[in-house]
Amino acid sequence: MSDHLRPVVAGLVTALVGSTSSFAVVLSGLRAVGASPAQAASGLLALFLTMGLATVVVSARTRLPITFAWSTPGAALLVGTGGVVGGWPAAIGAFLVTGLLITATAVWPGLGRLITRIPAPVAQAMLAGVLLSLCLAPARAAVATPLLVLPVVAVWLVLLRLAPRWAVPAAFAVVVAIVVVATAGLPGDRELLPTPVWTTPTWSTQALIGLALPLYVVTMASQNVPGVAVLASFGYRTPWRPAMAVTGVSTLLGAPFGGHAVNLAAISAALSASPDVHPDPQRRWVAAQTTGWAYVVLGLVSTGLVQLVALAPAGLVETAAGLALLPTLAASLAGALTGAEHRIPAVATFLVAAGGTSVLGIGPAFWALVVGLVAWWVVAARRTPAPRRALPATAGTGTADPAGRRLAGVDRRGA
Repeated sequence: MSDHLRPVVAGLVTALVGSTSSFAVVLSGLRAVGASPAQAASGLLALFLTMGLATVVVSARTRLPITFAWSTPGAALLVGTGGVVGGWPAAIGAFLVTGLLITATAVWPGLGRLITRIPAPVAQAMLAGVLLSLCLAPARAAVATPLLVLPVVAVWLVLLRLAPRWAVPAAFAVVVAIVVVATAGLPGDRELLPTPVWTTPTWSTQALIGLALPLYVVTMASQNVPGVAVLASFGYRTPWRPAMAVTGVSTLLGAPFGGHAVNLAAISAALSASPDVHPDPQRRWVAAQTTGWAYVVLGLVSTGLVQLVALAPAGLVETAAGLALLPTLAASLAGALTGAEHRIPAVATFLVAAGGTSVLGIGPAFWALVVGLVAWWVVAARRTPAPRRALPATAGTGTADPAGRRLAGVDRRGA
């Protein structure tokens, strides 16, 4: 393959792997907080378009392989939270507040500093607890409908050994194939053109505390900060404040149409930034450009796939979502349980988040964070200093970190 073609192919692979690996998670999350099928399809369209256009604009301005994505952990958080007081309009209000908080992070360094003060084991344990219910779905579905679910798991396992990057997309492809066979395809009278659905937001205290705040924390701690670290590992300097401004504004633009959160790509970022893309680091931004335009195209054709997924037998889509999140769950548990002195606060956080119980109309993720921080202060904080994740620590030069200090990981240049 020629060097000119390699970045284009890498960009297409990034878009396909990044979207199909978590497509089912996003749909499940939006439906869990009250979206109708049409509203969930609109949310998916909004996410594809906002993250695609953000990727196109920022990569062109910076000439860096910076890609944006939807918040997969955030979507899993929606599943764990479930319906909020005020229903879907209140969830939209929470998405808007999340966008405002991300935008404020670009403007006010103190907000980013607060995120770094959350102990890493507590944040990881909260995320692991949120993911647990979805990751249990494959086991439950395999018992309920083994003839449908076991082929999906088998394909995932085989590809996990032979081509790990394609394991989840292949499993999702099997889900789609099963649905096509079971339903003989999409009925001809279904609307296949993308249709944005506006929802006027409302606000409830429970939704803001129980959904907006945890969604912001999860998106920052498990997506934006690691996204900078991934790019730094390949020698790229991320423009932190411009990047946060773009993710915040993208979230604000997509929220009224159902998009929950846009952030820097983390795991999939490596697919468009590694040496496999192009031997010349200055040419890898072409892969990000391709990824962005591919996201836009996928958004324009996603409605038919959403309609097909809606016809899937119970448990089948959840199986694909659970398989997609298993690596994230494993990494979160490993991060939560590092150090014997951290384990009790981490386990307490995990159990509250996994329990799924709402109190005063506020979801379990918020209470898990509260319990974890209190337990950390009582048990662990006085023994050892809390491990702190420096926001973008190794990606560039020139702008202040959330604490106001200059970092090697952030660049003034950018969007």
